[in-house]
Amino acid sequence: MSCEDSKEIFILSGQSNMSGRGGVIKYSETDQKWDSVVPPECQPNPSILRFSAQLLWEEAHEPLHVDIDTQKVCGVGPGMPFAHKLIEHEAGTVGLVPCAVGASPISEWARGTPLYKSMVKRSKAAVRRGGDESEIKALVWYQGESDTLTEHDADEYKDRMEEFICNVREDLQLPLLPIIQVALASGVDEQYTEKVREAQLEINLPNVICVDAKGLKLKDDNMHLTTESQVHLGQMLADAYLSHF
Repeated sequence: MSCEDSKEIFILSGQSNMSGRGGVIKYSETDQKWDSVVPPECQPNPSILRFSAQLLWEEAHEPLHVDIDTQKVCGVGPGMPFAHKLIEHEAGTVGLVPCAVGASPISEWARGTPLYKSMVKRSKAAVRRGGDESEIKALVWYQGESDTLTEHDADEYKDRMEEFICNVREDLQLPLLPIIQVALASGVDEQYTEKVREAQLEINLPNVICVDAKGLKLKDDNMHLTTESQVHLGQMLADAYLSHF
């Protein structure tokens, strides 16, 4: 497959568990390193491409978000195992558009914010540069841990997420764009984590489905998924996409 071939494009967005911390070893706050272990389900494949920070298509490789979530050390996320499972079931090229940034609350994804504008810009550019029949097939979203800090943010989450979905669909001119969101596996405050999870599971908009990450194994920080969990989550997300869309 060449970078000029048409692509099935998937936007990967949210915060750190989407950009990937699998395999990142934290020696201290200022000393962190990715272990560079790439599972078979995350290996490069000529049929899986990523849209770089320079707005160019290239063969995808871990860490997918290395030039996007630049303030943190990135490791394995769910994007590559998601794409691998899709190409097992469908011929063609999968194009991934990494947009996630660690520690970003939903308020930082409101329309007009830098993160939101960057995501929309990257998504439109990915289609323009993706070949004649390229199209955005879904937005895959894993975010919300930062909204478990306060009761106010947890209470506001459902309204903010629904507004985000409507804005993205409007700005990409895709009124029924499939949204696959992840219900949190972790959060800062247990009580507010459950509130955010309830909000995620209760969103009832057309073509919005929720994949529950609760119970997936976490790293020692009790916040980020292990590499193994990221692989499993990516496959769960692909199964959800294939069965619903």
